[in-house]
Amino acid sequence: MKTIYLVLPCYNEELVIKDSASKLKELMQKLINEKTISEQSKVYFVNDGSCDRTWELLEEICRENGLFGAISLSANCGHQNAILSGMMYVKDECDAVITLDADLQHDITAIPEFVKRFNEGYEIVYGVRKSREGERKFKKITGDTFYTVMQLSGAKLIRNHADYRLMSSKAIQALSGYEEANLFLRGIIPSMGFKSTTLEYQEKPRLAGESKYSLKKMLKLAADGITSFSIRPLQMISLCGVFAFILSIIMLIYALVVYLESGTVPGWTSIVAPIWFLGGIQLLSLGVVGEYIGKIYMETKHRPRYIVDQVIKAGNQEL
Repeated sequence: MKTIYLVLPCYNEELVIKDSASKLKELMQKLINEKTISEQSKVYFVNDGSCDRTWELLEEICRENGLFGAISLSANCGHQNAILSGMMYVKDECDAVITLDADLQHDITAIPEFVKRFNEGYEIVYGVRKSREGERKFKKITGDTFYTVMQLSGAKLIRNHADYRLMSSKAIQALSGYEEANLFLRGIIPSMGFKSTTLEYQEKPRLAGESKYSLKKMLKLAADGITSFSIRPLQMISLCGVFAFILSIIMLIYALVVYLESGTVPGWTSIVAPIWFLGGIQLLSLGVVGEYIGKIYMETKHRPRYIVDQVIKAGNQEL
């Protein structure tokens, strides 16, 4: 029997955290009784700088049952860093870690199948959504666009995978060697090359509250993903530069022909349009280059990606 830990990042989840803990307790006890996982298996919540009563409720949950542990980060460090902090904390205590969201939209009934695949020899098992029913049309369209752009950029990405995965302690140990500040686990982990497989699950509706992934956070995640795994945007700038140069030559020839035929250049369109076009390309190019320079700037600082403020160790009834 393998020791399996669950790691769940939390951000302002006071409305669902107790219900989630209750369901996880029931599932984990069932798996232990069925000898699917060992008695040493635990559940760790990672409080990602919540500003509601999430941490207070986690203290109560851990006090009531030694199955649960909790890690509190000193500030809101982001979903990806919260997941990483949990995995890094428990990697030496278990055989594998399953990461999932605290609202349990990730179907926990799929966890036994994750363990089965792990026992079959897979180091990484990716949870893939069967469908995205109930998701807002805008989010679905932007999500599909993001996966398409990432794949065109050359990144290895599992479509419809949203950080619901099992990783062996061996894979997590290898992941600890990745020190970039611009963390994008959905791109890093598939690039590691370990034996992996996918597992389909049906996403559940949220019991309460709202998704913590705002449009701003989704755009930041997309920008991190694209700029962390591909230089194709820079190559596209070069192509745009070549295209603009060729177009400017054509416009120059056109202006000379018109001048020689009529003596003047009629209208202002042939002047203003290239100016706006080239100006737009220059600003876009500066923006893309600026994104990469910003990433380089952040990487050179070597600041910690997260700071752990408090830890309640699973199995320890005293706070």
